[in-house]
Amino acid sequence: MRKFILKYSLAVFSICHLPSCILHAQDSTRLILIETSYGNIKLKLYNETSLHRDNFLKLIGKHFYDSLLFHRVINTFMIQGGDPDSKNAPPEKMLGDGDAGYLIPAEFNQKLFHKRGALAAARDGDEVNPEQKSSGCQFYIVQGRIFTDSLLDLVEKRITHMKAYNNVVKKPENKKLLEKYWQFMQQQNPDSMFAAKKKIDALTEEEFAKLPRINFLKNKEMHTKPLAELHTWMEATRCSEK
Repeated sequence: MRKFILKYSLAVFSICHLPSCILHAQDSTRLILIETSYGNIKLKLYNETSLHRDNFLKLIGKHFYDSLLFHRVINTFMIQGGDPDSKNAPPEKMLGDGDAGYLIPAEFNQKLFHKRGALAAARDGDEVNPEQKSSGCQFYIVQGRIFTDSLLDLVEKRITHMKAYNNVVKKPENKKLLEKYWQFMQQQNPDSMFAAKKKIDALTEEEFAKLPRINFLKNKEMHTKPLAELHTWMEATRCSEK
């Protein structure tokens, strides 16, 4: 996780588990409530990411999140919390590296995306976390922003490029190359590391050229529709404000 210095007191929160409710005829879901010093947030946990859902509920049951901070707040991006080191953290304390002692396997689903209000698990970047495993405890809630068509074009290219990279690192024939790359990094051997990285980048570009581009719907009608009509995932709804 990225490290951040606590300059001032941010939102303190605790999380509790609400009774399950039925959203649709055959779709039971879990509800939780985040109580913060600035108001409450109600969340619903969907079943598509069952490993993350069950882990979240387990930590809530252990009161793991009680009195922690949203230690990372970036306007138009997201708010992040769940670092156990943030409990009663004094000003100037470095935060972001606290964990639960384990990671959660990735549960990506093409039907689920980072819309405004989405709840997701934090993780380290691909270069140090090629399997894209999630933090065992840190999470974030997406604030998001409105994207123009030109910005969406850039995002489409970036996502396709990330998919190409993921395909490369998961191919068995590239295992030795990746192992060498990590070995050179640990040995702090920059010349060999950059040479291996150059080969990985070349393979990624070849894979990128083969992949169909991710394509978002970009038109005025789609932009004006409520987000709930575009898709539903893990939604965070502000239910009260102080």
